[in-house]
Amino acid sequence: MRVAALLSGGVDSSVALARACRAGHRVTAFYLKIWLEEELRFLGNCPWEEDLAFARAACARYGVPLEVVPLQQEYHREVVAHTLAELRRGHTPSPDLRCNRYIKLGAFADRWGGDYDCIVTGHYARRRRGPAGDLRGAAGRWQLLRGRDPVKDQTYFLAAITPSQLARVWFPLGDEPKSAVRDEAAALDLPSAGRPDSQGICFLGNVPYRAFVAAHLGEQEGPIRDWSSGVRVGTHRGHWFHTIGQRQGLGLGSGPWYVVAKEVADNTVWVSHDRDVTATDRLPLGRVVWRQRPSGQALSVRIRHGEALLPGRLAAGENGETGADQMTVVLDEPEPGVAPGQYAVLYEDEVCLGCGVIATGATGHGQAARGLSLSGAA
Repeated sequence: MRVAALLSGGVDSSVALARACRAGHRVTAFYLKIWLEEELRFLGNCPWEEDLAFARAACARYGVPLEVVPLQQEYHREVVAHTLAELRRGHTPSPDLRCNRYIKLGAFADRWGGDYDCIVTGHYARRRRGPAGDLRGAAGRWQLLRGRDPVKDQTYFLAAITPSQLARVWFPLGDEPKSAVRDEAAALDLPSAGRPDSQGICFLGNVPYRAFVAAHLGEQEGPIRDWSSGVRVGTHRGHWFHTIGQRQGLGLGSGPWYVVAKEVADNTVWVSHDRDVTATDRLPLGRVVWRQRPSGQALSVRIRHGEALLPGRLAAGENGETGADQMTVVLDEPEPGVAPGQYAVLYEDEVCLGCGVIATGATGHGQAARGLSLSGAA
């Protein structure tokens, strides 16, 4: 096959490239250049030059051509601008999900991927054909499956990709634990074998998240109030620096304190010693993307990458029909730290069914009694 391999300079994409080459495919590698790498380097060290050097070294190891693809404008429009807009609304955005759908498997695939049979990435995920006679309408279509490594599974970040995008992507690492991938990289003498995993938001590199937000949204002092008493216990520099469930970085004594709610209208951050005070078992979802319907009402939900699957069900009367872009999931147990803007990713066994964005109105009993929404914004 003619294969387009997306390289980041890390160990995962380098091993994925190696596997595609050793399988005998005709491989061209691509490094996606994003807007923040140069425009905001005054905020900190964004190591794109180092990443690109490692990507070039991996390509040289296998004699693969490497093209640098400029996607700054697309990144700004689809990922960065959206992230900032969500923060202004008091929401908790998930930029990496948008990156995979709108950039890696969107803008890149649309403009450069047409000449290739598939796109290779280093994600820890799998895919398979739906079984024949599947009553959910998945027969013959690709299903997205959780990676074998439960810690590294990255289907949370891939949940928003469309069926047509999934049909074009290949995940060579999906059956492997991370330790085996690192061992393979060392055995192949890949330059990135010892590089640490990247952390944080996809477009920031080593740029501090708080510095990025402050550069765009500025600072605005507001009160931090105790949820139980309403008493002011501190001052914050802007609600957009904080998210529901946050424990660190509040600057408060006599902790631990948890952010349990925000009011955008008056720039108030509410905190509590009890992280469960605004826990909720209802997740109203908007912008729902389905790849296939669940077989019944029961399913599992993940609201953060790397965390456990939460058992739940579709609300009565909501059968997840394809095309429905709003629905409600009811969890078996209330969950703390639920924030509007987060993605709720839906699973049935090992199959990732799709996802939706948690909408304003996901409230616990305490919030309902106080008359607050989690974000204070519609």
